[in-house]
This record gives sequence, C-alpha cells and structure tokens, in this order.
Amino acid sequence: MVDVLVTGGAGFIGSNFVRYALATHADWRITTLDKLTYAGRRENLHDVMDNPRHAFVHGDIGDAAVSGPLVEKAAIVVHFAAETHVDRSILAAGEFIRTDVEGTFVLLEAARRAAGLTRFVQISTDEVYGSVASGASRETDELKPRNPYSASKAGADRLAYSYWATYDVPVIVTRASNNYGPYQFPEKVIPLFVTNAIDDIPVPLYGDGRNVRDWLHVDDHCRAIDLLIEQGTSGEVYNIGGGNDVMNVDLTHRILDGLRKPASLIKPVADRPGHDRRYCVDTTKLRGLGWQPQVPFEDGLRDTIEWYRRNEWWWRPIKENDPAFKAYYQAQYGRTT
Repeated sequence: MVDVLVTGGAGFIGSNFVRYALATHADWRITTLDKLTYAGRRENLHDVMDNPRHAFVHGDIGDAAVSGPLVEKAAIVVHFAAETHVDRSILAAGEFIRTDVEGTFVLLEAARRAAGLTRFVQISTDEVYGSVASGASRETDELKPRNPYSASKAGADRLAYSYWATYDVPVIVTRASNNYGPYQFPEKVIPLFVTNAIDDIPVPLYGDGRNVRDWLHVDDHCRAIDLLIEQGTSGEVYNIGGGNDVMNVDLTHRILDGLRKPASLIKPVADRPGHDRRYCVDTTKLRGLGWQPQVPFEDGLRDTIEWYRRNEWWWRPIKENDPAFKAYYQAQYGRTT
C-alpha cells in the first residue's frame, strides 16, 4: 500500500480529491489531516469515513507534533490545507499567514526528514499572478499577488519551491483557476448564489460584475493532480485551468437561469478592495503531459446547481444555524438584504 497524506482533506477540493483518489487507486491508503475550521467539515467526507483505506486525523498542520509524523511516514503528500477566501483575508489577514505560510513551513520541515517521500504537491492558485488584463499567465511569469490571501499563497508556493532547490524535497507546485463543484462552502460565489436563489434571497454581485474568472471543475482538478503525482517533474510549476473565462455577471445570469429565477434577484454591492479584474492561465505545459479538462462548463455548472438543489441537508444547516456564517454574511452583504 502507498501511504498518502492529504492536508485539508475535509475542505472543498481536498474532500473531492480524497473521494477521487480512493476510487481511482486501490493501492492507496489515505490519511486526511484537517483542523475542521469553518469550511472543513466531516460532512464533506461522510461517504468515505468508514472506508478501511481512509483515516481521519483532526489536527492543525502548524502543530508539528501532529502533522510531522504523518508527513514522515507518507510516500505522497498533497497539501490543500489553507485559508482560502479573499474576502476573509481582507478582514483578518493574520490567520492566512499563520496557516498558509507558517503551516506550510512546518510540513516542509517534516518533509526534509521523510525518507520515503516521493512527491510533495503544493496546491497554489492562479491568484498569485495578480490581475491579468489580457492573455494568459505562464508558469514563468512574475508573481504579483494583490490581496492577503494570494500573497500568503505566493509565499507558501515559493517556500515549497525553495525546499526543492535547497534540500531536494520532491516538490511540485500547482496553480489552479477557480474551482467549482459539490461540497464547496456556501460563502463562495457559485454555492452562495445558487443557495440564495433557491430561497429567493438576493444575490450580492460585486461592482459592475465584469470581473472575469476561469472556471475549473473540481473533478478535472483532481485528475490533473493525479497525473502530476505520477508524471510531474520535481521543482516545476504547473498551471491548471478550465479554459472557461466567464464574467461574474454572466455567471450570475447562468445560475439564475438554471434555477428559473428572475434577474431581479441580482443586487449590486460595493466592490471589494483590491478586486482583481481578470485571471487566466496558460495550461500548455500540463496539456503536454496529456491532460485536458473533461467537464464542459455548461454541463458542470448544471450538475453543480442540481447537487446543491438536491443536497439541502448539507448546506442549509450552515446558512440557517451557524452563527459565524450569519455574522460573516451580515458584515459582507447586510446592505443587500
């Protein structure tokens, strides 16, 4: 059996990767390490918690006594654990630095001691490139993060690279565009807008809504990571993008149309500080290894909308019973309701 450690495996992308990996690799034994902060939930792994090839550890990557031994016994580490929401980083940047940078440092220090480690995948983001007016960001482009979240991810990204260059830790770095799919915490734009629209609650659209994002289905992201574990070159960076550049206002209309809800639910709100206008990544390098996205955006968005429509058990307790979620929503969007 191959021991695989997935940090942040109870989060959105991490839980989808755990599920994908268990289904794809019969010889993988997976340990999920997750702190279970607001977006990391046991419910995200409800269907694999009893799998004999999966173990769950409740702990902080920044706690070396907990995370260190898990890294040292692993052959593969896939490091998703991070604070990820730009809006939250603007309100409170400190936790992003502690988790994204300092937590990554703790893992990398353990990776130096891991005799059997063959791959350390540092999950980064396309946001490290900053706003891109035209064209697409390549892996060799300068990093220009413009908010505390993307800056913390850029720091972790380069720190991981330095552990390859300095200590020969088998690191690869991935920079993915915006993910969507099931189990995404309902403060992110697609699940927020879908679940609001289901309940006929206004959907808060920042600014003029013309900010552009490239959307990548989480399953395609998982397939890319799986390929890179096998075929990636240590010390290299790989962009992962869906090739679906969509303006936020158009995305909003697609969601409302998919739910047969009126456009009158759209409520413009003041733009957030430092809101990057456009992200886009060049995926030529990854495609050269044989990967390409398999989920057309129209199909993926339709299926995602349907998942949230059919799984109110998962999101409704968060939106209706979680005081922290209500407080955050009121602070961000109270003026729209």
